[in-house]
Formats: sequence, structure tokens, C-alpha cells
Amino acid sequence: MDVEDTQPLISHLIELRKRLLNCIIAVFVIFLALIYFANDIYQMIAAPLIRQMPVGASMIATDVASPFFTPIKLTIIVSVFLAVPVILYQVWAFIAPALYRHERKLVMPLLFSSSLLFYVGVAFAYFIVFPLAFGFFAKTAPQGVQIATDISNYLDFVMAIFLAFGVAFEVPIAIVLLCWTGLTTPDDLRKKRPYILVGAFVVGMLLTPPDVFSQTLLAIPMYCLFEVGVFFSRYYVGKGRWDKEQDSES
Repeated sequence: MDVEDTQPLISHLIELRKRLLNCIIAVFVIFLALIYFANDIYQMIAAPLIRQMPVGASMIATDVASPFFTPIKLTIIVSVFLAVPVILYQVWAFIAPALYRHERKLVMPLLFSSSLLFYVGVAFAYFIVFPLAFGFFAKTAPQGVQIATDISNYLDFVMAIFLAFGVAFEVPIAIVLLCWTGLTTPDDLRKKRPYILVGAFVVGMLLTPPDVFSQTLLAIPMYCLFEVGVFFSRYYVGKGRWDKEQDSES
């Protein structure tokens, strides 16, 4: 490999390092702003469970250091969540020079929508799913069993649920990308609506407690998001297959 070939690679690596450092700095700055409120943040995340616990019951810490490290861990995760717009912008700034003009106009709304939908999914889990799920678990506890959830295990559980719902609410973005790349078309997806509806309820069954009401609360929004994705995907059909000559002429 000669010097001329290595120059673009080195410049790309330098640019990538710059974007990664910007992401790390954004997360670190947000973390410093939130670290003082670490215990308050954990209390807010634990509120849906605490409200459903029997009178006199409380959360416990089975590890000596968990009362200190668990809120810190949560604050780091929250900092990453809040820094998602900055991270997506850095991704956009890194890939934008390699995109055609029409692709840049189409990708930016997708980046904005993906972060917004992720936050909506997390909020849906916190305000809708958690009260129903924890209420169900509390009512189905065997006789004589005292509910005392470990704070570290609870954090792992809610973060997994947040991630699952955040990703599940990315359905419209996934559909748009599938249509954009030509792997499918809106017409094909419309023909598969019955299968998509059944699949939404299967996903709802896997991600929620085993009761029909909470399963429906996830399945119906997912199916509605599928319809939203099909609607907007018609504006992206074939866009990813435009060639460079057509773009240069515009």
C-alpha cells in the first residue's frame, strides 16, 4: 500500500477519534451534572416498584458496596441515554461526507426520529408497563413470601426492560430502512399485516408479564408503529438505489 492510499485511511481514523472523544466528553459532562443527584435518580427509577410493595416492605442491598455503586452505575447509564442526540449527531457528522446530497436529506430525519422513538419507548415502559408489571408481581407472590428486592438486581431488570422497549419502538425506522435498501416494499408489508399483528403479540408476550392486558399494551403500539413505518417508507422507496450521476445532476 503506497502513501497515497494510506492518507485517506489516516484522515478517517483521525476523524473517527475526534467523534468518539466528543461522545465521551458529552457523556462525562452530563454525568458530572447528575452525579450529585444519583440517589434521587435511583429513587425515581425505583418509585414504580416501591408504590406496589406491601406496607412495611422495602428494597434491600445484599452487597456492602451496592448502596454506593448502584446509583453511580444508574447515573452513568442515564448520562449515556441523555447523550444519545449528541452521539447520533457525531455519527451523522462522521458519515455525512460519504453520502450523496439526497441521502443526507433523508438520513437526518431518521436519526432524529430514532432517538425520539427510543425515548418514547423508555417513557412508555416507565409510566405504563412498570406499574402494571410490578402490581402483577406483587399480587401473585406466594403466601408468606415477603417482597424485598435487591437494588442491584432491580437496576439490571429495569435497564433490560428500558432497552427492550426502546428498541421495540424503533419499528418504523427498521421498516423505512428495509424499504430504502430495497429488501422489501410497502406493498409487500401491507400484505403481511396479519403475520405482523401476530408477531407483535408474540413480542408482547415475551417482554411483558403473563397477562393479556399488559401484552396488549405493547402489541398494539408496536403494530401502530408498524403502520407508521409503512406509511413513511413510501417516501424512501428506491432512494437508496439512486446512482451518483443522477445525484450530481440534481
